[in-house]
Amino acid sequence: MIEQVKAVLELIRPALQNDGGDVELVDVTPDGIVKVKLVGACGHCPMSTMTLKMGIEKTLKEKVPGVKEVQSV
Repeated sequence: MIEQVKAVLELIRPALQNDGGDVELVDVTPDGIVKVKLVGACGHCPMSTMTLKMGIEKTLKEKVPGVKEVQSV
């Protein structure tokens, strides 16, 4: 599952980079929790929670079976 998550994050990454941010994969737990770190402009943006849940988490859940949640660390 970790390789699938990495591949999907590569699809998401250009949109984040266009806004001066990025996402780093920290961990994927056996129970489907994906832990990421938002960096750059995304790290301190007031909209980062929406980006995390409505963008990254939604896309990962759609494209990677077994992903239950995305958490920012």
